[in-house]
Amino acid sequence: MATVRKFELKDLDRPAAHGEVEATVSLIEIDGEKLIQIDTYGSSTRQIPGKVSQSLRLPKEAFDRLTELAKKHF
Repeated sequence: MATVRKFELKDLDRPAAHGEVEATVSLIEIDGEKLIQIDTYGSSTRQIPGKVSQSLRLPKEAFDRLTELAKKHF
């Protein structure tokens, strides 16, 4: 699991399509800090289907930056 505190914009040299997976979002608070946690569950062909594959936690500042980048992009 990782807490992401900032995002920097980076252009990919060779963008490629990725497979789709399930994900959940949890709104949590730890030691008075509110975070958004995003968990992905990998493909349905995994050895242990339904097991969390990756987790990211975003505090408000990182979420705001991601939202700003997304609004400019879309």
